[in-house]
Amino acid sequence: MLSWRSNLSGGNFFILKIGFISLGCPKNLVDTEVMMGQLVARGHQLTPHPEEAEVIVVNTCSFIDPAKQESVNTILEMAEYKKTGRAKRLVVAGCLVERFGGDIRADLPEVDAIIGTNEVERIVEACEGALAPAALPAPYLYHDATPRLRTTPRHFAYMKIAEGCDHPCTFCVIPHYRGAFRSRRFESVVVEASRLFSEGVREINLIGQDTTCYGEDLGIQDGLAHLLSRLARIETDHQKWIRFLYAYPNKVTQKLLDTIAAHDSLVKYIDMPLQHASANVLKRMKRGSSGDLFLKLLERIRRTIPGVAIRSSFIVGFPGETQADFDQLCQFVREAQFDRLGVFTYSDEDTSASFHLDGKVDGRTIHNRKRRLMAMQRRISRRIHHRLIGCEVSVLVEGPSQETDLLWQARMQTQAPDIDGICYINDDNGTRLRPGELRRLRITEAHDYDVVGEIVDLPEAEWRAPAQPVFPILSSHGSLPISRGQ
Repeated sequence: MLSWRSNLSGGNFFILKIGFISLGCPKNLVDTEVMMGQLVARGHQLTPHPEEAEVIVVNTCSFIDPAKQESVNTILEMAEYKKTGRAKRLVVAGCLVERFGGDIRADLPEVDAIIGTNEVERIVEACEGALAPAALPAPYLYHDATPRLRTTPRHFAYMKIAEGCDHPCTFCVIPHYRGAFRSRRFESVVVEASRLFSEGVREINLIGQDTTCYGEDLGIQDGLAHLLSRLARIETDHQKWIRFLYAYPNKVTQKLLDTIAAHDSLVKYIDMPLQHASANVLKRMKRGSSGDLFLKLLERIRRTIPGVAIRSSFIVGFPGETQADFDQLCQFVREAQFDRLGVFTYSDEDTSASFHLDGKVDGRTIHNRKRRLMAMQRRISRRIHHRLIGCEVSVLVEGPSQETDLLWQARMQTQAPDIDGICYINDDNGTRLRPGELRRLRITEAHDYDVVGEIVDLPEAEWRAPAQPVFPILSSHGSLPISRGQ
């Protein structure tokens, strides 16, 4: 039976059970957390079980074709619960709506409402069946007072500091969906970070399409460096980690590097997608630069921040990429010696500028180039990890291993959540591990992407597991989990 409650204006509305699926990147996940927070603040309930949900919300991704197909498949899968479960409404949100809103309306009658990336605050109307046509929405960006329900483990969180992008990369469709670059207000970020740390969060991951542009639209020079310095000075009763993701190479200033080096709480890790090393391909991507300039930047980063781990990502098979261009990329990767590397096959999206470029590379060649580059990186990663055997490192304990009940898992500072490898703990030194602890691990084994080790210190006497957050965390073990892609 549906229950009801009064709203502030004196009217009544039914309390709904609502389930969410979030697809795509951490930026999408934060949007999902904001939508969930809006609904809980309204009085609705969340469920991780689709058969119990009266409303199901799918927050979609459509960055590349596989993500688009996953989104469509998930929508159709969730639509079945309108037949077999309690679901009465299916709401689709996110990037797929921005790109294919008209097609969703025309071809998916199972969908009852759609909201785009700038309509996050309309989620209550969409779920309650009161979503009226609206004018073109203004660019949206949440702030510290926005209700938000975190779905990550209690000890780490993502925090969006900017939205949109002004870079003209020809392969990217993000500006079409997310709009022009815009930063959150400086104090809004500081207030939210302070609150997260007070709730027991040990690690905050700052995200945006390009976090290194933070503050430019607000007239702040070296905005990210100033923000990181301020966040590092937040007083807490426990150790904290702060990292930022997705650096644009020509925005990595010496001021930023010096700031990272100066504060222990700023993790020594830089995620800097370079996309290619051939000047020819980079020009067609409208990114500029070259492998030689990138090598000089990498040398400066490593000289300024001893022990830094650098992650990058590349696209193979971009239109016009010749065998010589690819060989140049391979040589660059051998010289760069990245700690972490992601390789993506070019996706020919019809809304991207690169769709109209000539020189398309065939699918088999693209696939083979990805395999060759990843095989090279596996050897590099294995050598880097083998040099860690016998070393003691600080790790953030995550919890029991997802692979086996016999092991626990943790992450070093140089391993970002969800995208990098992990540390397996095969000996806790007789102590009882707790998720969220920072412990010392001696590495005893090394593999391509993961390492294995044993705990060599005692538990943190001053640290206590954080209390339950204001909002309950959505279960990741039900049949309607929060899912994350790279």
